[in-house]
Formats: sequence, structure tokens, C-alpha cells
Amino acid sequence: MSRRTVIRPVTHRMVQHPDTDVTYEGLCLSCEWSSKSTDGEKVNVECLRHAGRSNHRGFRRVVTGFAFVVRDGEEDPVR
Repeated sequence: MSRRTVIRPVTHRMVQHPDTDVTYEGLCLSCEWSSKSTDGEKVNVECLRHAGRSNHRGFRRVVTGFAFVVRDGEEDPVR
């Protein structure tokens, strides 16, 4: 008997890991100041406050979340 490989498209999706929060960071491009929180609006306000006090106007914003891939029709592996 010979074996044959069958390739078929399978739909996948990205799912937020339920046991983690999204983390927001704001990092000043002019100095080493930074802010980090699970509340994105709080980080924005802290960046604005830093800009007002220091006149530093450039910030790098980073949003970090943890996710996994699930095939359509499968249960989320963590649940």
C-alpha cells in the first residue's frame, strides 16, 4: 500500500488567552521614563502628564496580549 499526503485548507483563529490581561506601555523617546498598566487610558494620561512636565513629545506605545491558535470547530484549549 502506498501512502498519500492530503493537504486541505483548515480555518484557524486567534483567541485571547483567558487567564491573562492585555498590557499597555508608554515609553518616552527622549528619556528613560515609562508607564505600564492593564488600563490603556491610564497610560495615555500618564504620557500626557510626562509630556506636560518635560516637554518630551514622542512616545512609543506597546500593547501586549497573549493568544493562541484554535482550529474552527475546536474548543479553546485552555477552557
